[in-house]
Amino acid sequence: MYKIILLIDFSEDFSKRLLQGIVKYSREHGPWVFCRMPLYYRETIGIEGILNWAREWGADGIIGQLYKEKDKNVSKLIESGLPVIAQDFDERFTDIPNITGAYHETGRLAADYFLAKGFKNFAFYGFKEIVWSRERLEGFEERVQESGFTVHTFKQNQKRASDLWYYLPSSLSEWLMSLPKPIAIMACDDRQGQHITEACRHAGIRIPEEVAVIGVDNDEMICDLSDPPLSSIALDAEKGGYDAARLLEQMIQHGTKHYYDIVIKPMQVVTRQSTDIYATHDDYIASSLKFIHQNIDKNLQVDDVVKQVPLSRRALEKRFLEITGYPIYKYIANLRIEKFSKKLLETDMTVFEIALDMGLNDTKNIARQFRQVKGCTPLEYRQKHLAGK
Repeated sequence: MYKIILLIDFSEDFSKRLLQGIVKYSREHGPWVFCRMPLYYRETIGIEGILNWAREWGADGIIGQLYKEKDKNVSKLIESGLPVIAQDFDERFTDIPNITGAYHETGRLAADYFLAKGFKNFAFYGFKEIVWSRERLEGFEERVQESGFTVHTFKQNQKRASDLWYYLPSSLSEWLMSLPKPIAIMACDDRQGQHITEACRHAGIRIPEEVAVIGVDNDEMICDLSDPPLSSIALDAEKGGYDAARLLEQMIQHGTKHYYDIVIKPMQVVTRQSTDIYATHDDYIASSLKFIHQNIDKNLQVDDVVKQVPLSRRALEKRFLEITGYPIYKYIANLRIEKFSKKLLETDMTVFEIALDMGLNDTKNIARQFRQVKGCTPLEYRQKHLAGK
């Protein structure tokens, strides 16, 4: 029965999902005993105090948030021979394994999401010197530049991020006012995404009509507290916790010399009101798109969309194709698949039940469309993204 110290911020949704994966592995291969050690212990007793407690308790390993720059005594943990896995917070470690992320991939996913919505103006809001913010910007910027556009950036320091300055007129609101509109903004995480929505609200900037904003982590509490609710990129954190527990067991059994990083992948964009729009100055197309997004959970047809604007079907379809790059029926089908895939990962409903929930009766047709878009069946998609959970 292994004794494991968890030096983790238990208030964060991301960390909670990591813990779910760790606990799941321990139940399958343990049981293990956990010592929950809040992060403030690092400030009060320090790394040396944590190490002394680990020795006194007889701990077999540690999984925790460690700061490469601030925690100068991490080397003492390493020298002790105690297996340690770090959840990277500022920079990755080179001498112990990290629970890290596919940060470039996450940035590219956000860029592709906005590019598919027709945006031509882009911005990024994040921290100056933190690996997960820096690399998300790099991935976002690389993908945007490949499409011939540029990215405006606003980088804050970590200390200021804990203040409440963004609720009042500030350099952030001035920056937001100065940006070309409409603009798509990626925030490095959900907390910073809420900074954007609050600053926009106080500056009188409309979301999503003028500014569309997306965060990372899909922390539902923060996303729902945001006004309007914040779209976010969901991460496979539970699988990361499961994989980290498996690695820790290997290190306990076979020594600490052979290790690898645990890389948490982005799963999908969870669309909420902060991005639920297509970037266009054409009022008829904007109205059509708004109607499609609001009614996608119904058995929506092209004729239903045509009825919303004073244009003939032929005229609307021509303008819709010119602006979005898709025929109306194809846009509806693609959006329906995105909603369908979200339900696959967030619910235990069967394919048939999801189809009925979305007002669809032909499950064979939706399965065929799903394969065309995702390259696999709905069940294969679910198994792929929920593997190890």
